[in-house]
Amino acid sequence: MIWSPHVTVAAVVERDQQFLMVEELADSRRVYNQPAGHLDEGESLLHAVVRETLEETAWTFTPTALVGIYRWRNPDNNATYLRLCFSGDCDQHDPTRALDDGIVAALWLSRAELARSTRLRSPLVLRCIDDYLAGIRYPLSLLTDIESG
Repeated sequence: MIWSPHVTVAAVVERDQQFLMVEELADSRRVYNQPAGHLDEGESLLHAVVRETLEETAWTFTPTALVGIYRWRNPDNNATYLRLCFSGDCDQHDPTRALDDGIVAALWLSRAELARSTRLRSPLVLRCIDDYLAGIRYPLSLLTDIESG
């Protein structure tokens, strides 16, 4: 068997010193996370983060920069995650849109509220926000999709 990490994308969106977050059910616990999810086969990274944000929050996300690429091994199940975190803006919201299964709510929380919480999905949540707040941004041109032809 060939080992491979779980490739995920996440969105950091700040508005009035609060961040767009999801409260979700993970392993029978309610936890906070950025809008995030797995890259689907044949999907670009940018399409994945736009799709996941819409599905989990009902907000339309426009990525503007790559904040970072993070590798994390979950000590509970030994799964390795490779997360690409994007920053950007949300300008349209559809409050009538149903959210993905497992998503309890989309909400806006401050960095301080998240830091006090014992319900973060992983250490990646605060790390992505802290890197964003530190001004770390890489151009989206860093990413290249090559289609076979």
